[in-house]
Amino acid sequence: MTKLIKNNGKPATEFENTVVQSLVDLETNNQELKDLKDLNVCSVKEIEVAEGKKAVVIFVPFRQLKAYNKIQQKLIWEVEKKLGGKQVMFIAQRRIIRKPTTQNKIKMQKRPISRTIKAVHDAILDDLVFPNNIVGRRLRYRLDGSKLHKVYLDRKEMTLTEHKLDSFSAVYHKLTGKEVVFEFTQQTTSSADN
Repeated sequence: MTKLIKNNGKPATEFENTVVQSLVDLETNNQELKDLKDLNVCSVKEIEVAEGKKAVVIFVPFRQLKAYNKIQQKLIWEVEKKLGGKQVMFIAQRRIIRKPTTQNKIKMQKRPISRTIKAVHDAILDDLVFPNNIVGRRLRYRLDGSKLHKVYLDRKEMTLTEHKLDSFSAVYHKLTGKEVVFEFTQQTTSSADN
């Protein structure tokens, strides 16, 4: 059984083979990541975040995402070391089904809500920031008609994800075309401190 399962039988790129080989090496050499043996990869993309800074997005089968989440912190740390410090993110492979038109409404069955563009984009956002939680969102409309989406993250996992905020924005923009700014919630001071 191979680790990389591509859609439509497309051949794997050299970069995908490199990343998959590093996962196989971790699976055999690291006792803590032995659960990786039963997990697969759909595809791998390298996205430029800033000049000279790149992020690696590993797409995994949707049904295996929870298993990846159990070992994700350790796995990301090990894969980042193997890839020379590139930031690594795991996202479930999801499919968007288009809205039925009047011509094909008869042929198509009802579209599940989880396959709408909004649901898929929200799920990608959750996958990107894992293990952090999204605690708030703001959508700001600018005068020129453009939108700015602000996402507020929980401060509990701030030390793990603070250095990745610009990577989250760049990857989300590349995958969805939407501009997002990530921030942490403000620390509230209790009235007893004043």
